[in-house]
Amino acid sequence: MKISMSRREFIKKSTAAGLAVGLTSSNLFAQSSGSRKALVVYGGWKGHEPSIAPDLVIPWMEDNGFQVTSSESLDAYADKDLMNSIDLVVQTWTMGEISKEQSSGLLSAVKNGVGIAGWHGGIGDSFRNNPTYQYMVGGQWVAHPGGQIEYEVNITDKKDTITRGMKDFTVQSEQYYMHVDPANKVLATTTFTDEHDPWVDGAVMPVVWKKMYGKGRVFYSALGHDSGDFKETREIFTLMQRGMKWVAESKYAQTPDLVSSVYPRR
Repeated sequence: MKISMSRREFIKKSTAAGLAVGLTSSNLFAQSSGSRKALVVYGGWKGHEPSIAPDLVIPWMEDNGFQVTSSESLDAYADKDLMNSIDLVVQTWTMGEISKEQSSGLLSAVKNGVGIAGWHGGIGDSFRNNPTYQYMVGGQWVAHPGGQIEYEVNITDKKDTITRGMKDFTVQSEQYYMHVDPANKVLATTTFTDEHDPWVDGAVMPVVWKKMYGKGRVFYSALGHDSGDFKETREIFTLMQRGMKWVAESKYAQTPDLVSSVYPRR
């Protein structure tokens, strides 16, 4: 796959930024015994630029030893041989509908140990008519008051391998208000103000989380509305790089207990 020098340079700089805050295979992730196989599925609503996947994510994955298969069709999920052969799914598909066969193929693969990672509406607002899919992801977009605004992202778990060494940062993008699974392990949050919708003033909303679905690891980041977000805020791509590497180890690492509910247990 060819990529322009400007985009290639961006990938190199983003990776270097990740290394500067401790992103190395030796101290953050399980050592791979050979390359991992990934499926990248992209499409859906054009407003979220699904081409971010082939333009930015796939070249980075290939540079980091992933064997990548890409698809502009959800039919890939119904290919049992393909789904049984991979370690990781990266999806960027906003809205649309998924068939019963496609959904079953994806959910079954993740439940059996295939990791899945994604960002923004590409995974958090994909199939509004499929609650089982949303149960897997751990959340569903419902609003972004004010549209494109400036807001702060707060790293709430600074010991996790994905966020270790990272500091709070500011973005100019959509601040996602979501319905969220209380069993997620939340890694970063944002706090809403009364500027656009006064009734949510002070609401603390998860922005980045990880969870399990069966034996499969799930990583989600609400950041990354379009390619500009990835280019202007290096932390967005760093989080995705780390998240993809983490979920790709589902089949090879011990299944972690990630339930850290915000509600106290009696």
